[in-house]
Amino acid sequence: MQLNIKGTLVSLDSPVVMGIFNVSPDSFYSKSVKPTLPASTQFIDLGGCSTRPGGEIATAQQEKQRLTQGFALLKEHYPHAIISVDTFRPEIAQWAVTEQGAAIINDVSGGNQAMFEVVAQTQVPYVLTYPLGGGSSDMLFYFSKQIATLTRMGVNDIILDPGFGFGKTLEQNYEIAQNLTCLQTFGLPVLVGISRKSMIQKVLGTTPQNSLLGTCMLHSHLLERGAHILRVHDVEPAQQTIAIYKQLNVNSH
Repeated sequence: MQLNIKGTLVSLDSPVVMGIFNVSPDSFYSKSVKPTLPASTQFIDLGGCSTRPGGEIATAQQEKQRLTQGFALLKEHYPHAIISVDTFRPEIAQWAVTEQGAAIINDVSGGNQAMFEVVAQTQVPYVLTYPLGGGSSDMLFYFSKQIATLTRMGVNDIILDPGFGFGKTLEQNYEIAQNLTCLQTFGLPVLVGISRKSMIQKVLGTTPQNSLLGTCMLHSHLLERGAHILRVHDVEPAQQTIAIYKQLNVNSH
């Protein structure tokens, strides 16, 4: 499993961590608004517009201003990291790739024709999210249609994100988590973003600040079911989870 990152093939045969760097003041987990990621962070997802349920949607101008500051910080402190831009706006995605050097577009909206055209033009990997309600069968049907459209448009590098927490009930989130292996039918990388989310908080009766242990437990489960990229607030615990997962599976393949 590989991604073409600006002409370089990056292997995902071993799971990787994508650290979250939000430059939105409305982030549901406040620690993600500071660039305190470990120097070893290979992938960083930069967002300037909150997508949490009930969050305030920034204007395009606000999002661009925040991202400009974020890109400057990341280029200074993490010059070798692969930067993903977290946006649902095609014009922001185009600007981030062509002018700021973003290497991946992470679109939680599930995309539209305008966004797909930007992806096809820029030829960067695209995180295709399932942003709707429903279970794993609904997700498979949705991905089938969207992947076919992207493929017809010449998009080669597609990453699938089940969209945990977006439009789904607690039961639907966990049904998809339990059946994540169904995504292997597409032969594409799978990104999961469950870090400190409400699907963990509701089970534990806790807050985002106290959901790290539950996050690590669920990460372990998702790795066993084929996740390639863990999008997280806490990079080092996720790296440790992957290390244990790899050791457990060292003689099983």
